[in-house]
Amino acid sequence: MYERLTIEIKDHVAEVMLNRPEKKNALDTQFFDELAAAGESLKGNKDVRAVVIYGAGGCFCAGIDTSALMEFAATIDQVRAMLATPPENGRGNRFQRPTVVWQELQVPVIAAIEGVAFGGGIQLALAADFRFMAPSAKMSIMEAKWGIIPDMGITQSLPQLMRADQAKELIMTGRVVEADEALSLGLTTWISDDPITAARAMAANLAARSPEAVQGSKALVDQVWPAGSEGLALEGKLQSKIIGYPNQMETVTAQMQKRAPVYK
Repeated sequence: MYERLTIEIKDHVAEVMLNRPEKKNALDTQFFDELAAAGESLKGNKDVRAVVIYGAGGCFCAGIDTSALMEFAATIDQVRAMLATPPENGRGNRFQRPTVVWQELQVPVIAAIEGVAFGGGIQLALAADFRFMAPSAKMSIMEAKWGIIPDMGITQSLPQLMRADQAKELIMTGRVVEADEALSLGLTTWISDDPITAARAMAANLAARSPEAVQGSKALVDQVWPAGSEGLALEGKLQSKIIGYPNQMETVTAQMQKRAPVYK
């Protein structure tokens, strides 16, 4: 059913493995659609009481695949129109659904982070309720590298985790954060030498508890710490005024040519 990921359900725990290791699980448009579809499929599965998400090949997700950037460039007018016109259901656009859908699950979602979680990868990780991170793993809100803003649902996760000034600095600079700093900033929940095993153990623990109590606990906190779905529309609106315009394209070109960008 899926080419970019696998899902295995056992003992009430669904394990979702990002399975594009040759690309460090980088996200292309097919990956976007498969992640969204996988989340939707689990929302309707009454047998699932907890979810674990991790990446194959010792890497969580390296972010956007450059092939996707080229695809967007070829259809930039359609991309801008989609970004500027949020869906009437308020559940996010095609780029946001792959992360937002995991926040919509009633059951707890646990991310196990090895290697890197960059760009769209960190936004997917932040959509989980809990994150285990390897000591050597790294995170970055890397969209600044490509001259754009993060627009994959970060408004729904980051405000619940860290201060506004710290968030601005990470978003504006795109700098890479080591595990210890990620923990101090609230980007990860725990550091673990074996994050996948730790995530599985926590998922088994939660799956053995009263489903109603666990789901009620998640709903209680999520409704007390609201990020506001209007943030999804703002992500798209702002991005539609940035992506594909001269300075953003110059950023991409300069990155690929390994030179300093020249902005107008």
